[in-house]
Amino acid sequence: MPEHILVIRLSAPGDVAMTVPVLHSFQKKYPSVRLTILTNRRLAPLFKNLNASLFFAETKTEHKGFTGLFKLFRQINASNKEKPIDAVADLHNVLRSQVIRVLFKVKGIKSVSIDKGRAGKKELTRKENKILRQLPATFERYRNVFRELGFDFDDRFKTIFETRPSLTEKIISLTGTKQSRWIGIAPFAAYKEKMYPLEKMEKVVEALYENSTDKLIFFGSAADGEMLKVWSERFRNIIIAAGKLNLEEELILMSYLDVMISMDSANMHFASLVNVPVVSIWGATHPFAGFMGWGQSIDNTAQIDLYCRPCSVFGNKPCYRGDHFCMNQLSPSLVIEKINKVLNR
Repeated sequence: MPEHILVIRLSAPGDVAMTVPVLHSFQKKYPSVRLTILTNRRLAPLFKNLNASLFFAETKTEHKGFTGLFKLFRQINASNKEKPIDAVADLHNVLRSQVIRVLFKVKGIKSVSIDKGRAGKKELTRKENKILRQLPATFERYRNVFRELGFDFDDRFKTIFETRPSLTEKIISLTGTKQSRWIGIAPFAAYKEKMYPLEKMEKVVEALYENSTDKLIFFGSAADGEMLKVWSERFRNIIIAAGKLNLEEELILMSYLDVMISMDSANMHFASLVNVPVVSIWGATHPFAGFMGWGQSIDNTAQIDLYCRPCSVFGNKPCYRGDHFCMNQLSPSLVIEKINKVLNR
């Protein structure tokens, strides 16, 4: 059995976040097996409470191209001379990770890569003769990689925090102390097809604003924060956290939320990692593709049945109808209903 596994998962914050429950569950079953995780530096806080070594790939600079990847391979080996890597779990399976995997194979190291289930996803997203069925969750696909390496384990993950951290002074200066319900809202996504129109989201905000004791906390990038300023000037109980906190601070703040409202995006996964219920809004993509947040209920998803949904796995293809109907016809009242159900529960 391997004693030191290199785990590869780069890029896409949401996909990296989905490795966390699997790695925690693995480690609870096999605490003596050493893990080295090759990932992105900015996502390091996701793994903070995992007993693992982190190695960061700088694929746009130092580790760019084959020469850079070969350098990365040598650096990983040099840093693990005491207990060499004897297995590779490639949870990414793209050209960059494949190069690293092949280099280890040349050394005789066993390597296993994720089966992304492309055939099933193609059947789910094609224009005609769709097969609308639940595909295996990405968590399960990740776990199958470890099974192929000889490790079987159950789901044992609740939250990345063994005990919930106290709010830092920086967070409190932004939010104040918690004296009412805190509702998180992450209204942006990487692609338009995954984003609820802002004019409709504004209707949701207006409805939530009616309960003036609740605080609405917005998450996103610094650029998102600039776009949200107009709402913060209009609604006094809005707090713009977008672009003001680092990832570790965001995770701490999220752990105090009563609910998170998010697109099919990284923030859905971040909130899931701190055991917060998420009302997720789906347009071009669909939970059936296997990207629901950890432990989240399908009952908390806001979506409409439509013959053309889903039209892509990641939401990175333009709407071929041209009218973004899946989002434009999703009523704010449905989103509000889902939120109220979670809050009342």
